[in-house]
Amino acid sequence: MKLARVGLPGAERPVAVLDDGRLVDLSSVTADIDPEFVAAVAAGNGPALGDLPVVDAGGRYGPPLNRPGKIVCIGMNYHEHAAETGQPTPTEPVLFMKAPDTIVGPDDTVLVPRDSTKTDWEVELGVVIGRTARYLDSVEEGLAHVAGYVLSHDVSEREFQLERGGQWDKGKNCETFNPLGPWLVTADEVPDPQALGLRLWVNGERKQNGSTADMVFGVGEIVRYLSRFMTLYPGDLINTGTPSGVALGQPEPKPYLRAGDVVELEIDGLGRQRQTFGAA
Repeated sequence: MKLARVGLPGAERPVAVLDDGRLVDLSSVTADIDPEFVAAVAAGNGPALGDLPVVDAGGRYGPPLNRPGKIVCIGMNYHEHAAETGQPTPTEPVLFMKAPDTIVGPDDTVLVPRDSTKTDWEVELGVVIGRTARYLDSVEEGLAHVAGYVLSHDVSEREFQLERGGQWDKGKNCETFNPLGPWLVTADEVPDPQALGLRLWVNGERKQNGSTADMVFGVGEIVRYLSRFMTLYPGDLINTGTPSGVALGQPEPKPYLRAGDVVELEIDGLGRQRQTFGAA
């Protein structure tokens, strides 16, 4: 099942996306694609789509998940990305957090922060939790707690992140820095999350072309590992890292993003995003 939210910001309507692109209205069974609905779908209590009305397509896709409880991110989680930035391959997952209010729709404007000189792109596989996860013991348990997958753009400001002291959070939490969607695809439609292609273009030039097979830590291990340090709840989002090809890893002068740039990104089976960058 592909779940989505369509409409103007703050007034999105929950829908399911059929294989032919038609939208089924979920408003009669849930007010939103929220943690409670995600938990119900993960438990096998999702709606029977054949009993629900089809609505007109078109218009804006919002983020397919309304305000997750938390966003947990994994840094340096692709072998080639660690190599391009001159960092050793991590022996344990590198963790940082993003605020849920960074999330915007997949085609919404992304704002380059004031005083920014190093705004960067990062296509990522997003993992949405479907069951409460505490102290899991195996990769298989980790995968069993996943509700679904989503295309996530972990926009970053590298000077704020790496040159301004403290932790990475300064460069990760600027407004609009996590476009999400267009769909939340349930786990049953993604038989192998470690076999997905990820691609990103800037102004029509391909910058990233990777595969989740290059992850240092796979999805099941990430969920298992995180559950040893924090409780994961239905609707929590995990950004699992980016493949090589970011601006940070390229020769000087590094081609960081500016207002007016257009970024497009996609993951196999999870849809496509397109953002025009503006000035904050």
